[in-house]
Amino acid sequence: MNAIIIEKPGGAEVLQLRTRPKSVPAPHEVLIRVSAAGVNRPDVLMRQGKYAGSGDVSGQVPGLELAGVVEAAGASVRRWQVGDAVCALVAAGGYAEYAVADARHCLPVPAGLTMVQAAALPETVFTVWHNVFQRGALQPGETLLVHGGSSGIGTTAIQLAKGLGSRVAITAGSPAKCEACRELGADWAIDYRAEDFEEVLKLEGVDVILDMIGGAYTAKNLRLLKDDGRLVFINAMQGGQGEFNALEVMRRRLHITGSTLRPRSADFKAALAAEVEKHVWPLLAAGSFRPVIHQTLLLAEASAAHTLMESSAHIGKIVLEVQQ
Repeated sequence: MNAIIIEKPGGAEVLQLRTRPKSVPAPHEVLIRVSAAGVNRPDVLMRQGKYAGSGDVSGQVPGLELAGVVEAAGASVRRWQVGDAVCALVAAGGYAEYAVADARHCLPVPAGLTMVQAAALPETVFTVWHNVFQRGALQPGETLLVHGGSSGIGTTAIQLAKGLGSRVAITAGSPAKCEACRELGADWAIDYRAEDFEEVLKLEGVDVILDMIGGAYTAKNLRLLKDDGRLVFINAMQGGQGEFNALEVMRRRLHITGSTLRPRSADFKAALAAEVEKHVWPLLAAGSFRPVIHQTLLLAEASAAHTLMESSAHIGKIVLEVQQ
């Protein structure tokens, strides 16, 4: 099969199309003929050799989410049959013509969605559901602040939060990105290059913050939270260090948490997949949530996709199409 290989840790140019043996599914896995694979910021970190737990990435195939058709199923797999259209969360290997996935980490391609749209779902939706609704415990009527609102994570969080009855504020880096977020339902869209999000929202206050920035945002985030508010980290693009007043956290009973998805156990991801199918798939069926696709590129153009991701010029998801 053809696959994108990380020749060595480095820039986007280290992603190269190569031929390698087709994967063989274990008893609990399915082999998927890949139609499309989502591109995510952890893929960039993996390529750079900076993703926690990735080890030596030389020769590895990146890609955390994909959509395609089941080509073969392991002996213990019961739900999926050859020919089923699925999308799947994988620890790596999505940038390829074929990939194996734990059968429990697969979900049916929702009716009415293309393979490209379906490939944009697993990593993003699993991340948002766990961090906003499980760890952050966002409730109907509460206010969510999402930093990076125009990212794949952000555009998903806006729609899911609005679809389940919450108010949403976002920050983004241009008027065009802010407008795109408003069109998705954001109640406040703050261009962080022109406005201070803390000043804009300090009278409103927020209940949950989904933060991928870290650094100097940390103290501002905590000041914005209402009593019993929850700050959830999923990245720290400005650095992991930030000062805050621990006494204020105690006085207002604030919660600071965060997570990374890839290192979690297979059982955890299986339980999360079941929760996502129960709560998010009905929103897809109802048409109240659709993945936002910024651009599709061919598998062989993976380096260009990473360059686009690193530019932060995109709104929504970047997806690789696989032409068999």
